[in-house]
Amino acid sequence: MFVVPPPPRYPTQNVYSSVTGTNIVVPMLETNNVLSHPSGPEYQLIVGEGTYTLRDDLHLATPPPHPSEAPLANPNPLATTPAPPTSGVKLSLAVVNPRKVIPQLYKVNTSTSTRSVLGTYSIKESEKESRASNETGSDDLVPQSFATAGSGNAPSFGSGNILLNTAGMKEGLKRRKPKNNIVKSNSSFVSRVIPHEAMNKRLQERNLDGLFAFANINRAFQWLDLTATSTYKADHLTKILFTKAHMLCHAINEFTKSPSHLDIIMGSSTGDFIWYEPMAQKYARLNKNGIINSSPVSDVHWIPGSENLFLASHMDGTLIVYDKEKDDAAFVSEENPTSMEEKNGGNDQKALHVNKSVNSKHQKTNPVALWKISSQRINAFAFSPDSRHLAVVSEDGSLRVINYLKEILTDLYTSYYGGFMCVCWSPDGKYVLTGGQDDLVSVWSLSERQIVARCPGHHSWVTAVAFDPWRCDDRNYRFGSVGEDCRLLLWDFNVGMLHRPKAASLRQRGSVSSHIPMNRHRTESQATMRLRSESNLTAPEADDEEMMEHTVESRATTAELPPVMSKLVDDDPLTWIGFEEDCIITSCAEGHIRTWDRPKEGVNGSQITLSGTGSTS
Repeated sequence: MFVVPPPPRYPTQNVYSSVTGTNIVVPMLETNNVLSHPSGPEYQLIVGEGTYTLRDDLHLATPPPHPSEAPLANPNPLATTPAPPTSGVKLSLAVVNPRKVIPQLYKVNTSTSTRSVLGTYSIKESEKESRASNETGSDDLVPQSFATAGSGNAPSFGSGNILLNTAGMKEGLKRRKPKNNIVKSNSSFVSRVIPHEAMNKRLQERNLDGLFAFANINRAFQWLDLTATSTYKADHLTKILFTKAHMLCHAINEFTKSPSHLDIIMGSSTGDFIWYEPMAQKYARLNKNGIINSSPVSDVHWIPGSENLFLASHMDGTLIVYDKEKDDAAFVSEENPTSMEEKNGGNDQKALHVNKSVNSKHQKTNPVALWKISSQRINAFAFSPDSRHLAVVSEDGSLRVINYLKEILTDLYTSYYGGFMCVCWSPDGKYVLTGGQDDLVSVWSLSERQIVARCPGHHSWVTAVAFDPWRCDDRNYRFGSVGEDCRLLLWDFNVGMLHRPKAASLRQRGSVSSHIPMNRHRTESQATMRLRSESNLTAPEADDEEMMEHTVESRATTAELPPVMSKLVDDDPLTWIGFEEDCIITSCAEGHIRTWDRPKEGVNGSQITLSGTGSTS
């Protein structure tokens, strides 16, 4: 008897391509990563300390839409209909072997460069001033006052609640892993998992000092080995393809990582989280189907010093603390709206609404804590090195500083215009960087509670900022920024540079730190009162018990800091920047991961003796 074969599970290639309304054939097969090694002057970054050279360009394969979903064609490119949330390529880096103290690189006087746009500014305040780094030719490393900065004496988050087990895992005990095997998973959330055929052999033979990288691109998530000596850079260790969700952000738990264990948390466009242990290929899914919050996840980080807890920002303006070990349950707010409105003096839009406190007695299920801070999208957040504060930036143009241990808002700053896109802390916790839609990088001093410099140089939105810990010391700082203008900018600054007036003829002013601006509003709120009273980021003694709302300072009264290097480094908008001991890494929206080697010539121990030039192109 002849049996008619069943219809295809997914549309055929013709049907799949015809939906776009064009004659262009949409590929249904994934391609492989491509590794190239471009060379030439256009692939060099010329800075005062020497020349950074492009080591390699890894182009990640962009997966096509899942076969069950034909690609959507938008005939009107100017349409204002909401588009599915997506994210450019972002990286999470891990060196599983414990590192020694971060070494310092010698900083040459960039003002001696004929091409440096730093002009008369010097990385030193004067030629006679002693330096934190060693200029005598010794191979000894400088003292690391900030490199080892950690939680210090800060209590662990939730330590006051006996219902939360905040004690860390003892050394020598096995770390807990998720229960489900992701390779054999039959979940509809995970489409396919492609481990490398020689993954176990590669893991056994790899250098423990090498660099692991985890990268998202559309609905794919890849585990890569970016070790400089690796011959398999283009070959992923594991590639995970999700059915519909795009992974928008991810983070590695630095507290639990070891040569045999890594905890990765991923936040998706559907609001779901994936807790992934790549060594064992195990995973677990949290906030399944958005049971707690269904809005996309814009950023996620493990809470410092915690084995189980991580903090995520959702695009509805909510910050939520989850426990990777707990089950999820539908969330019901524990906040009393009437009482909270009275506490905030009717100023709801600027308050920190604690819908569920970490000290709540209901801790059997997720969430552990839930804070509503804005009615608009949160774009990014970062923990302070002292593990007490949280810097949060959002689409409403606000930088909020939160004492997350006490669940109180301490400072509210506003952008020059537009929203903030990214944020990071200096290694010593003294400064916060933000980049935004005003095309500016802004430097904020948390001890002085004010903006100390604006950094013009980008021609479009600034998408990522980061400090270079290998070129920072007690007084001198190096940071980098990337933006949608496809440019990478490097900046140097120190306290002495910020003390100088922007233009002596236009403005008579002393040190930036010699005064506190008077144009600030103080908001007296029971919910947002005490300011970092136990933190090492102490503010001026007067009036530091209240939440401060800071008004925007004029550009005419704020110091401007020029970049020491500006370079067009990609054809597509850049989305991420990171600094490693031997390189700078950037990534773009279309999947290019570029690694730039630090200057190698003239190295003498820990010093670089080049008298290179600055570069702008």
